This record gives sequence, structure tokens and C-alpha cells, in this order.
Amino acid sequence: MGFYDKHILPRFINCACGSSPMMKQREKVIPGAKGVVLEIGIGTGLNLPYYDADNIDRVIGLDPSEESWHLAADRIAAADFDVDFIGLPEGEIPLEDGSVDTIVVTYALCTIPDPVAALQGMRRVLRPTGQLIFCEHGKAPDAKVQKWQNRLDGFWGTVSGGCHLNRDIPEILSAGGFSVNGMDEMYLPGTPRFTGYNFWGTAKSSSHNA
Repeated sequence: MGFYDKHILPRFINCACGSSPMMKQREKVIPGAKGVVLEIGIGTGLNLPYYDADNIDRVIGLDPSEESWHLAADRIAAADFDVDFIGLPEGEIPLEDGSVDTIVVTYALCTIPDPVAALQGMRRVLRPTGQLIFCEHGKAPDAKVQKWQNRLDGFWGTVSGGCHLNRDIPEILSAGGFSVNGMDEMYLPGTPRFTGYNFWGTAKSSSHNA
């Protein structure tokens, strides 16, 4: 890992993903988490202030960036619940099958190299009664915006840790074995349209739906 990826990128992501419009999105979805929570791509802990401590047993934060863990220290200290960090050895979530009640993934499916495989791994550790809470940016519905997303995607990924602008989030969730219960989508105000189209809601493992 180079100097930029190790020292600069975590701070850049903390700043960019901590913008007011994105924090408002976090505030919408995170209070719905319950029980044992696995947060994918917890990064610098931007979601931690929005968990409802009365409904949380503990939060397990998965992130490969140890530098981000250090930047999350103050938010962890302020949390009224236990927060544990884990890495991703050999690409496998190091948790037992059916061991978590809620999986939270916010602004992370855009950077995961194989998001479908990652979602399949999330399904494995999610209890049959559990839910996935998601908030992601991705492919816009307008052809002109899509054109710019496609043009800028490679450059954007280079400077932003592999982030993709044009991923079809509903399609990825379905391919990963999740069925969406409810989803909202819109351009976030105050953000560039090519980065600002958001999808958020909840989903359950398709194999566990009636």
C-alpha cells in the first residue's frame, strides 16, 4: 500500500463522505439497525453517532484500512455500545454463519472489487430474520448523467480508492441474493449529479423471504 492510499486517502474519504448531504442520508437509515450489527466498510466511523444505542448489542466494523480505524477513535469512544474492528482475511468475512442481526453498508458497494460476491458473503453471516440496511450512490436514471459517469469512472476510481460512479445498485443487490423490502432514490441536493444519485432502504436474503 502506497503513501497516498495509507495516509491521504482515508482522510480524503472521511471528509468527502462526511459532507452534510451524506450525513443526512446516514441519519435516515442507521437508527433502524438492531442487535449484533456488522457494518461493511465502517471506515472512520461516520455512522456511529446515528445508531440507537438502546437497540444495539454491539457493532462489528469491517474495514481493511487500519489507518481509518485510528481516525475513528473519537467516535468509538463516544459510542454507548461496544465497537469491534475486523479485517478481511483472504476475502472471507471472519464470522460464523447466521451470527449477525443487521448488516449495514453505506457508500461501500461502490468500492468493493466484486460487490456481488461480497453480498453473498454478507448473506452467509446474516441471521434468517436479519436485514440489510443500505445507502449507496450509483447509476443515475438520466442518460446524460450516465454518460458523464461512464466517462469519469476510471479517473474517479484512481483518486478515490476504487470508487465506481456507475454501478447499478438495485441490480447488484438482487444478483447478490437480496430482495429489497423498500427503497428510495434521488439526487442528493448540494452534490454533483454524477456522484449524487442515491439509493437507500432495507433488504432481506432472498432465500429467507416468503
